[in-house]
Amino acid sequence: MSKRLLILIGSLALVVVLTLGVTGAVFAQMPGPNTGSSSGYGQGGMMNGGAGSGHGGMMGNNSPNNAAAQPLSVDEAKKAATQYLSELNNSNLAIDEIMIFDNNAYVAIKDTSTRVGAFELLVNPVTKAAFPEYGPNMMWNLLYGHMSGNGYNVNPNPNGVGHGGMMGSGNGAGMMGNGNGAGMMGGLGAVNTTTYQPGKMPVTAEQALQTAQTYLDKAYPGVKTGPKADEFPGYYTVDVETNGKTSGMLSVNGFTGQVWYHTWHGQFIEMADFGK
Repeated sequence: MSKRLLILIGSLALVVVLTLGVTGAVFAQMPGPNTGSSSGYGQGGMMNGGAGSGHGGMMGNNSPNNAAAQPLSVDEAKKAATQYLSELNNSNLAIDEIMIFDNNAYVAIKDTSTRVGAFELLVNPVTKAAFPEYGPNMMWNLLYGHMSGNGYNVNPNPNGVGHGGMMGSGNGAGMMGNGNGAGMMGGLGAVNTTTYQPGKMPVTAEQALQTAQTYLDKAYPGVKTGPKADEFPGYYTVDVETNGKTSGMLSVNGFTGQVWYHTWHGQFIEMADFGK
């Protein structure tokens, strides 16, 4: 086989790999509210969960298929989150809210010293292990996300994915990102931790709700935002409702206004508020 032919074959192989990579990037942006299906994982891609019915990816939670697992109770989720927090040795962190879905449990952690959210956890219903939620919690969180550089890239639970991560920096808007989508990496541009002050992000909570509703009106007519936007360092998380009932959540970047739908929860079951 000639040297020229080998080069040609190698070039064609590279084109195929790059094409598949771009295709994966496009699918990674495709969010979807839960409208009754218990899968809740959307179309897969690099940012999607590596479990459940979605096609696995780099940011998956390394758990087995959760679709057949018995949903967690509020007490089980609370126990897992409490154990996780005990490893961080930070007395300012407390459980604020727990939402039970059929794929996992969601736990919002509040910083009691600032009275706003600190970060978000998921609890695996199979292993009953708490781990940092992927998506905005990892990519946009300026104090506890893996880009913060504040030493919170711990993973006390081997079944989790850690606050540390392997996906890029905060420079740019994120691969394949657009005005309403976070893109694969959902970067924050030039924003850094020194620019974040609780209650003073460029995008207000009210604007975040408006932005979220505009996104839902275009992408999923009939789906509505909940009444409030919960602030976290760098973004807001908003519950969404289908036919007047909680059906999922999304996040809005507090600096760019980008929207990131949480596609990994599944069907909503119940909620418990621990805020004081």
